[in-house]
Amino acid sequence: MDGPAGTMILLEHVTKLYGTVIGVNDLTASLPQGAYGLVGPNGSGKSTLLNLLTGQLRPTLGRIAVLGQPPWNNARLCQRLGVCPEQDAFYPNITPLEWVRYLLELQGFSGSEASERAEAALEQVGLAETRRRPLGECSRGMRQRAKLAQALAHDPSLLILDEPFAAVDPLGRRRMVELIRRRIAEGKGVVIASHLLHEVEAVTDRFLLICGGRLLASGTAEEVYALLEELPKEVRLRADQPRRLARQLLETELADAVRLTGRDELVVSTDSPGRLYRQLPQLVDRAGVRVFELRAAEGSLQALFDALLRIHRGMKILQPRD
Repeated sequence: MDGPAGTMILLEHVTKLYGTVIGVNDLTASLPQGAYGLVGPNGSGKSTLLNLLTGQLRPTLGRIAVLGQPPWNNARLCQRLGVCPEQDAFYPNITPLEWVRYLLELQGFSGSEASERAEAALEQVGLAETRRRPLGECSRGMRQRAKLAQALAHDPSLLILDEPFAAVDPLGRRRMVELIRRRIAEGKGVVIASHLLHEVEAVTDRFLLICGGRLLASGTAEEVYALLEELPKEVRLRADQPRRLARQLLETELADAVRLTGRDELVVSTDSPGRLYRQLPQLVDRAGVRVFELRAAEGSLQALFDALLRIHRGMKILQPRD
């Protein structure tokens, strides 16, 4: 065994270099058994990290243990992993059934058992009716589901999924989410990478945020947003009397600056957004102002990463709870 008992994934100062380019940069994390989302913008290092976890890449520096074993050049560990890669990796003239069955035979299953498992897995992902259609004639969403079927067919201990919902229609996405949730309920491990936060939140509330090859934060959504609560930010408000509200915010020192951006809209700059959110209801009640809308001016996922990068420079990093 390599790593503490009960640890699903262990990363110790892991760095991967491509010449002078850094793929992942000094990642350290200890993830107990469970389901985790790996979230980051395109090019953030997610695929490099997944390739390290599956043994397709070897770290330049540091140590990795997956299910208690080093993944590099470890065929025994590969049998316990189910991998759904982002890119397609099959011949276009073979069918989903032939492809999944062949991969199962490579895992050591007999021809008859491989056929049974392949049929069952394709049924689970909703490809029973198209299992004999050449993959080259299937839509991208169908190919995504075929990749999930091969990842599940041998009943792995840990699923590693790279952008599994890309191009999948809403009905297919719902089926895939329910299937992954059932695996989690059975106690299986899952790591799902996406650049869309809501896709991860459909499966698990625990995630890791990665950007520029660095781990910015890890934990539940609630923990990460609590970390961000006191980060200076701008807040947009729409009110029936924006000028009166602006005066009240400045007089009570809930705002450092206020600017009017429309007939009923103002942008509030504050060093203490948490205090603003807590005291705003009482303030508008006293002022006799009606507020129609309140939202963070920085609403994008990229803005979340930018905020976490600022925190990261101060070395304030969240870690997941057991």
